[in-house]
Amino acid sequence: MKTIGVIFSFAGAVLLLAYGAYTWYDNNFPFGRMWETPGVFPHEEPILIQEAGIVPIAGGEAIYRAVPAEQIESPVDLDSPDMIAKGQIGYRNFCLPCHGPRFDGYGSVGQSFAPRPRDLRSEEVQSQTEGVMFKEISFGVEGKRQPALATTIGPDARWQIIAYVKSLGVRQ
Repeated sequence: MKTIGVIFSFAGAVLLLAYGAYTWYDNNFPFGRMWETPGVFPHEEPILIQEAGIVPIAGGEAIYRAVPAEQIESPVDLDSPDMIAKGQIGYRNFCLPCHGPRFDGYGSVGQSFAPRPRDLRSEEVQSQTEGVMFKEISFGVEGKRQPALATTIGPDARWQIIAYVKSLGVRQ
């Protein structure tokens, strides 16, 4: 009987020590706890006021989708050598698999498409306005293989790619 009492006493001491260690760790935890984060429950507190400028209410990508392509103009100098060089890098990263190293639609992926991706050095593509090119890259081309890349490529990189493609000129 005495042995059982000692075992229970020892188990109780271990549990108290473990609880004390856990409580110390919990109180000194260097990161926030989920139950400590602020929250607003219905009918409890007034709704928190959000700081101004956190959520954009004008501009951004939505304006490009709403405006006709002919009215979109590049915010950067597309003839700048720096823009063209950055566009070449963007082309290699995002466009090369489909349009290929010769820009003719015979990329490693594009050559298996039917119809093939357009030749970027064709008169058809080179004669497009920068706004039309921007919208096609951003939101895709309906009925063709060009995917919408607005969520993949940032607006600045899209303008750089357009600068690079425009610098290629028409294939002779």
